[in-house]
Order: sequence, then C-alpha cells, then structure tokens
Amino acid sequence: MSGTVAVIDYGMGNLHSVASALQHAGADRVIVTHDANQIRAADRVVFPGVGAIRDCMAEIRRLHCDELLQLALTEQHKPVLAICVGMQALMTSSEENGGVPCLDIIPGTVRHFGHPLLDADGTRLKVPHMGWNEVCQVREHPLWEDIPDRTRFYFVHSYYVTARDRSLVAASVEYGCSADAALARDNLFAVQFHPEKSHTAGLQLLRNFLNWNPAC
Repeated sequence: MSGTVAVIDYGMGNLHSVASALQHAGADRVIVTHDANQIRAADRVVFPGVGAIRDCMAEIRRLHCDELLQLALTEQHKPVLAICVGMQALMTSSEENGGVPCLDIIPGTVRHFGHPLLDADGTRLKVPHMGWNEVCQVREHPLWEDIPDRTRFYFVHSYYVTARDRSLVAASVEYGCSADAALARDNLFAVQFHPEKSHTAGLQLLRNFLNWNPAC
C-alpha cells in the first residue's frame, strides 16, 4: 500500500500531471503541497521540478522545502522520488544561470550539454534534449522491476547530471555524451526523465515507487 504521497509544490511546473500519473499508477492518496505538516505526515515524497534552477532553488529555500526533504530522507527514511530539475537540485551545484549552489544531497555537478553538441556520427543534436531516449540500466534496483533495459523514457532538459560517486548511478543516457539518467541511494531515487510523460514505462516506474520499501 502506498499510503499518502506528497508531491512537493514550490511553484515550478505542472505538478498536477505528476499527481495524476501517481493516481493512475495506483496511489491511495496524492496531495500537491508545500505545507510542512502535510509533507511530514505523508508516507512517500515526490520532488519534481521544471524551469531555471536559480528560480527553483530560491523557492525551495524560501518555502523550506530543502529542510522538509532532508527530514524525509535522513530522519523519517521515507521513499523519495526526485524528477528532472528535482534531481538536479539534489546536486552540489549547477552551471546554469552562471553557476548556482544546489542542495548538495548528492555530490556532483549539473553541466550544460554545450554547443555544438554532436552525436557519434558528427550529426548536430538539438539542445534542449527533448523527446524519447533509451535509458541504460547500470545496476539493479526495485524501481526497475518489470522495466526492460534500454526502455525509452521522455526527456526535456538542457543540463545533465554527473554524480561524483559513480556507485550511485542507476542508469545512463546517451545524448552527445553519457549523462546520468537515474541515481539511487538508500531511500532516494532520482530520474532526469519524466515518468509522468513516459506512458507505460513511466507508470510502471511510478507503480514500483508506490510499492517500494527501502528497508527491505
């Protein structure tokens, strides 16, 4: 049973699409909120995000969502799923907006794809990276259950994550370079792609998250 899932709302992105996908995946109850009491009381936490990292970090800190996230991760040991800019916000810093300090929950850097960006054949690739791409699973994890390796997920991003501790990388994606598509540590799972936009595979990942017990 998933219990209550809190989708952290700091004003960035269409969070109701995430909430709707969670409900479709079988969540018992989903709330979209930045209310501290509701987030503390929830059984699971989703930390999504889209937009410029400077604006995101300003709102995350203004609403004390950083403190609530740390509480869920380190004291309450709840399952936490970070999505897209939510994943990037976990890192030490981002190159976006001239350089922005992030939460440093996972040491590493968020880097720009660069211009020009070329694939292995020398073909110019568009930035942002937008659309479906294969996700290569590099280690086993309960959130990959019933999702074949190299399944395609939907991406929208101009910046990519490189975690310092390579043992935390759960999946990679190729787009002119190798980027971290998923990171996992203890009760935290973070993805660069959008499971809520990834149809069957995305719903399966969300279903796995709702059934995930990191203590097992």
